[in-house]
Amino acid sequence: MSETAAPIGLSWAPKLPSFATTSGGGRNDTVPAPSRVQGSLWKPASDLVDGLFVPPRDPRKLNKMARKDVKDTTGKGWFDMPAPTITPELKKDLQILQLRHVMDPKRHFKRAGKSKALPMYFQVGTVVEPASEFFTGRLTKRERKTTLVDEVLSDQYLKSYRMRKVREIQESRTPGGNQKWKNKGKKTFKRAKDRRK
Repeated sequence: MSETAAPIGLSWAPKLPSFATTSGGGRNDTVPAPSRVQGSLWKPASDLVDGLFVPPRDPRKLNKMARKDVKDTTGKGWFDMPAPTITPELKKDLQILQLRHVMDPKRHFKRAGKSKALPMYFQVGTVVEPASEFFTGRLTKRERKTTLVDEVLSDQYLKSYRMRKVREIQESRTPGGNQKWKNKGKKTFKRAKDRRK
């Protein structure tokens, strides 16, 4: 290896063992090429000076690099809870939780807020009932579903409530039969008076 003058006064080159391909027993054993590691460890050759990564002197670039390396968490106040990846099932569950004040007329929940955006940081858990609530607060195997949406859709009480509400909305919005008999007030009196003539 020929020594060349480095622009920052350092020169270093890693000493790697040579990987020779050996063929034994009539088979071709090839060593796979080492894959490049993605992330903050691997830097392109344009960023390296004699094989070393030299951070930029510009503080804006340093702050930008530091922001990229920080994991997306809530912070120390919330025990560094990470932001989970949102799957379609999780998205539907979060939407159901935002609309929980509409589902059941007997239960009143505080609304999630005016924003319709889904939360970024949350955790999903499983409720484990104690042995003392075997007959009272326990879901049977048939009632247990994989997602919250499946549980809500399979509940017979909520299903009958939803069907009744849909029927009420349809009846109020669709005109049925002869509309003149449904008018209230003076309009009905005038039409009845016109019919008598």
